[in-house]
Amino acid sequence: MKIATFNVNGVNGRLAVLLRWLEEARPDVVCLQELKAPQEKFPEEAIGKAGYGAVWRGQKSWNGVAILARGREPVETRRELPGEPEDAHSRYIEAAVNGVLVGCLYLPNGNPAPGPKFDYKLRWFERLTAHAAELLASRAPVALVGDFNVMPTDLDVYKPERWTDDALFRPEVREAFRRLVDQGWTDAVRALHPGERIYTFWDYFRNAWGRDAGLRIDHLLLSPMLARRLVAAGVDREVRGWEHASDHAPTWIELAEEDAAPPRRSRARKGDG
Repeated sequence: MKIATFNVNGVNGRLAVLLRWLEEARPDVVCLQELKAPQEKFPEEAIGKAGYGAVWRGQKSWNGVAILARGREPVETRRELPGEPEDAHSRYIEAAVNGVLVGCLYLPNGNPAPGPKFDYKLRWFERLTAHAAELLASRAPVALVGDFNVMPTDLDVYKPERWTDDALFRPEVREAFRRLVDQGWTDAVRALHPGERIYTFWDYFRNAWGRDAGLRIDHLLLSPMLARRLVAAGVDREVRGWEHASDHAPTWIELAEEDAAPPRRSRARKGDG
């Protein structure tokens, strides 16, 4: 089972990129972020023709999340994060796909920090952590997947010293991520590539892609039942170089079948030279 996350940065404006990648990579489950489309403008027909069922929560201009499943319909179980009923941002959706519960999330950016947007980010992180604890307590196979807008360690950013005051790298945010993972989640990409500089995002400015000045902010966290099935993980980084690409590249994992989980192995990331 192949699960991927892709901040598509506009699902309609970059639909050709998304459809090309779906055809080439053939993931079984895809979590999309930054749809930047209202609910009624999601390209359900085009994605259906590509062989994917979908559930989504759109939002005009900003945010928006979706879960796609190849050859089947995801069964939606939740479309908002508990804890702040007045929060209207479309940042979380959850669905069951082939025996796995998938939470697709788009954590707030939080800049400028300090400030109200940073406070909102920390509150959202607290809500996610509380919900994640409940998911773990259920002992179900769960994957929390998406754009977390956090670089957990110095290894996840090209020049750590330049990011010390940024909301994606401030100590409060890295500590929040650590508390979440310490509940018992496995950071899948880092588990299989513990010492590598792996990036999932390259800004459009200052030739970041050409300089490989990247960040690792897209993560797949696995509950213990899924972590033992983890066999491969990587980033389709060549997608970032396609015409009219998102500033993120798809990030993915592969899971062994439930009753045939071999020891973890590392695999070269597609697109690395």
